[in-house]
Amino acid sequence: MTDSENDTFCKKMRKATREIHAVSDALVNAKLVFAFHDDSVWADGLLVFYEIFRYLEGAMDRLKNTKVGLLNVPGLQRTEAFEQDLEYYLGKGWMKNYTPRTSVVKYLMRLREVEDTDPSLLMAYIYHLYMGLLSGGIILRQKRQLVQKISPFRGENLAGNNITDFGEYNIFQLKKEMRSTLNRIADTLDEDTKNKLIEESKIVYALNNEIIRSVRGAGTVIVKKIIYFLCTIILAALVFLYFFK
Repeated sequence: MTDSENDTFCKKMRKATREIHAVSDALVNAKLVFAFHDDSVWADGLLVFYEIFRYLEGAMDRLKNTKVGLLNVPGLQRTEAFEQDLEYYLGKGWMKNYTPRTSVVKYLMRLREVEDTDPSLLMAYIYHLYMGLLSGGIILRQKRQLVQKISPFRGENLAGNNITDFGEYNIFQLKKEMRSTLNRIADTLDEDTKNKLIEESKIVYALNNEIIRSVRGAGTVIVKKIIYFLCTIILAALVFLYFFK
């Protein structure tokens, strides 16, 4: 490791994953950004991550007497919030015909393999997924709510945002607790385990990128926006010709 001794373990993980993390940010900006305007894109984004968070929360419960269980910070649990939002967007019977897509199945297979062979590596998934939700997820929520408020077609209904609503829990404090907990755990680990966690962190982002790419509906939103733009241009041209012919 070439990092300075003053670097915390979380900082070392961030440095090691900087490149692939940048790819994730670009994917989110290019794809999930359409969730600001289209509920179907937002709902599909929820759907691909639902199984992942549900598995991790189940694993933290199964491993509650281990280091993995220490990351189960009160207030972070999201499974119920996912299900509430998905029911809002997809209807009460959405699970009856639900089948996880290939990218999600691949992700779940990796999680099961890790839990069976080296469960401590699940900490990489827990840390990055929840920190991502507490950071980027909250930003997406705020932008969606802004669009909903100013849109002339939406009224005041801002439901379907439970996944990024942490109630009485302070977002800053939750992030701080996650970082400090993982840093404390890392202080008890040997160098080999810490290096494995850093390498697994890269796999976390690679798998995240695959399921983000599978989010459906963004292409449809683009087409709608292009059509709207062209109609606006044509209408403006007709008005100009009518008054200035």
